[in-house]
Order: sequence, then C-alpha cells, then structure tokens
Amino acid sequence: MKALVFAAGLGTRLRPLTDTLPKALVPVNGTPILQHVLLQLKEAGFDDVTINLHYRGRQIADFLRGNKNFGLDIHLSDESDLLLDTGGGILKARPWLDGDEPFLVHNADILDDADLGALYRDHLDSGADVTLVVNRRQTSRYLYFDKRMRLRGWTNAKTGELRPDGFRPTKSMQPLAFAGIHVIHPRIFKLMDDEPDRWSGVFPIIPFYLAVLQKAAIRGTLFGGTYWFDIGKPETLAAANDFFRNRP
Repeated sequence: MKALVFAAGLGTRLRPLTDTLPKALVPVNGTPILQHVLLQLKEAGFDDVTINLHYRGRQIADFLRGNKNFGLDIHLSDESDLLLDTGGGILKARPWLDGDEPFLVHNADILDDADLGALYRDHLDSGADVTLVVNRRQTSRYLYFDKRMRLRGWTNAKTGELRPDGFRPTKSMQPLAFAGIHVIHPRIFKLMDDEPDRWSGVFPIIPFYLAVLQKAAIRGTLFGGTYWFDIGKPETLAAANDFFRNRP
C-alpha cells in the first residue's frame, strides 16, 4: 500500500519555530508531526511511503535515517530547487506512485485519527478515481458535492468566486471543507499528460480536480475520526499540544 506525505511546506505562520526547523518536524506533545503521521500510516497497513522535501529537507532526511525510516520503505521526492505545490508535488512523485493500485496522500501538518486503512478500502470498493476526505467546519474555501457525494464545484466564501466556469451550486449540494487527505488512482496521471502545458511544474491539485471532474469520478467522504488538527498556526499547534497532553 502506497502513500505520499507532503512535508515540503515553509511553515511561515509558525515562525519563529520554523526559522530553524521544517514544519514537519515541529513537535506535538514531544513528537514531531511527521512521526505522528508515519506511525498512523504504518498502523493502517501502508508500507511504501514517498515524502516530498523542500524547506530544510536535509533535516527531514536525517530524521528519517536516524529512526531507520520507522520500518517503512521510504522514498524522498526532492523539490529543493522549486516548491511545486500539491499538484506538482504529486506529479513529481509519479515514479513511486504510478501503477495499478491507488495511493493515499496525507498532509504532514494534519493530525487526525481517521481510519486510513478503511478509507483506502472504501476507495477501492467505490471504483472512483479520487476520494477526498472532507469535514464540516468553517473555512473560506468549500468544495460542493451532490447527493451522491460527487464533486461538482468550489467556492471562495469571502470573494464569492465559483469554479469551474459556469458552476452554480444548487440547494441539494452541500459545501464541505477539504481535510488534507485523499486517495488517488494513478490513472489520473493520464489526464495530466493530456494537457502538459497546463498540468506541469508548479500547480495546486484542487484546480486540477475541478478541471477534470467531468472526465474523472471524484467523490467525497466525510471524515469519520474523533479529532482533526491543521497544524498551520500557533493557536492550532497549542490546541493540538493541549489535546495530546491531556488524552487518557
């Protein structure tokens, strides 16, 4: 079972912690975020993990080596020359992700207790090209899903912008927030190959999904865990520390 962990972020909102430390190695209750995620993946049965690197990537590589890769088969996708965003990061890691089986993508700064093994099996059973984990929370950007939980569009709640062109949400659609976890079948790479001028280099994955939703089966599934933290700001880092410190 393959997974990709995004660990290349700059972590600018966590300064001064990230002045000398990559965001993926910021500790939560004494344990680096990346370690939390890798052990969660390992417990769920994922054994082949690619990690992308950019800011202070050598520190992450040394950390993994010092912990014997946590018993996982780990590949490092080096973006040290240019940070490629999420879509470009997935495409860059293609040599380790391509094939006939889906792979799971997990942001390194998301801490959660989702059953990732069950999510993977659910994706397999669905036959979808992409399964996006979503949750009901307040944010500025929402994905719209129809009654069958098929992706139909996106909005920026602050500006009113809607995508793709011509999309108008209906009352039967529900706006949900992306949780930073998705399962992808490698056949989506063919859709990137079809428009290499558009889908190469630096690009985020959500606009790609919105552009191909008429060609690909992109579905959502509600987050089923009991906790979810986006460790992107000092206040969420503090909340996560308090939560893990006080767990029974």
